[in-house]
Amino acid sequence: MTIKQTQDEVDHWIKTIGQRYFNELTNMAILTEEVGELSKIMARLYGEQSFKTKEKENSAMKDLADEMADVFFVLVCLANQTGVDLTTALKKNFEKKTIRDKDRHANNPKLK
Repeated sequence: MTIKQTQDEVDHWIKTIGQRYFNELTNMAILTEEVGELSKIMARLYGEQSFKTKEKENSAMKDLADEMADVFFVLVCLANQTGVDLTTALKKNFEKKTIRDKDRHANNPKLK
């Protein structure tokens, strides 16, 4: 699925199943909540925090993918609401990073 197809699919889902978009500020709060849920899993899987139960650890990788999808879904909602074409935005972002960072990472002794 392309980014454009994703934006169209999310828009269709919102307008049929979801009925309508939440307002932009509500979606920003939801995005923050979803990033927090993703952060919690990342801190336990890859950081120093431990899971509260063994059962939670066993399902964490499935939850990780689901939380990433939740973050992406809400981000796409915000892009749709604000008229951002994510394909164009991502292309421009790659160009910016390429110009800015073309030598930066190669010359970083911390990455060697």
